[in-house]
Amino acid sequence: MTIYDEDKIDCHNHIFDPVRFPYREDTVYRPSGQEIGTAAQFLRVMDANGVRHALLVGPTSGYRTDNRCMLDAIRHAGGRFKGIAVVDNDVTHAELLGLKDAGVVGVAFNPAMEGVEVVTGAKALLDMLADLDLFAQIQVVDDQLVRITPMLESVRTRILIDHCGRPDVAVGLNQPGFQALLRLADGGRTTVKLSGLQKFSQADHPYDDAQVFVRELVRTFGPDACVWGSDWPFLRASSRLDYGPLLELFASVVPDPAERRRILWDTPRKLFGFGSLAAR
Repeated sequence: MTIYDEDKIDCHNHIFDPVRFPYREDTVYRPSGQEIGTAAQFLRVMDANGVRHALLVGPTSGYRTDNRCMLDAIRHAGGRFKGIAVVDNDVTHAELLGLKDAGVVGVAFNPAMEGVEVVTGAKALLDMLADLDLFAQIQVVDDQLVRITPMLESVRTRILIDHCGRPDVAVGLNQPGFQALLRLADGGRTTVKLSGLQKFSQADHPYDDAQVFVRELVRTFGPDACVWGSDWPFLRASSRLDYGPLLELFASVVPDPAERRRILWDTPRKLFGFGSLAAR
């Protein structure tokens, strides 16, 4: 059996469909060309690579708090998609409940682009997410996690960390931000996405300098608190990326089939409530 034959859930990807769902006028970035990826296109990629479900992430670029494109994809995918929405910090409980009913399992925070204040100033929102059993998905870079950890420790919200915490590969495993991420494993509320190596590596595929961080996260958190994501359709990629090589890279970094199955299938299926398609 190869990685393509294994049951898989892709836990980080985006849908861009500006023809049907135009971008916001005030967007910080307008994905174009091969960065555009519609729901229909992504389903074909999933089918070609044996991916059975996907967790769609509302992007800061293009749409930000306009979740209509993502919600439409969830609604028409026959149970194959769930979503992470982007909302303003003053969103209401009723609005969050409506998103949950539509297949959203969490809300994205992006300090990497918008500064740590989007988390440190969001206690009320984080508390509402906890009340609704929704995740707070957080993308940090370098040592930002050190500054937001006190807030995360003061709330009950389940945490989902993007892209391995995007450490500085030149500094190594002992850098404060990455060590802060490892300590979150002790609380039992944090899951890490083993994704986005291309976002923090200083090398091209297979991102040799980033692999050590993935292995340390699997060792510390264990396969029941790690999930995998492709980051398709590879927004702002500095060099060409393809889905298959990313799957094969993951198989080489996590070579144990039983451990890999927990990360690719069992853990995300349990965490995010996927269940309409039986495992093979």
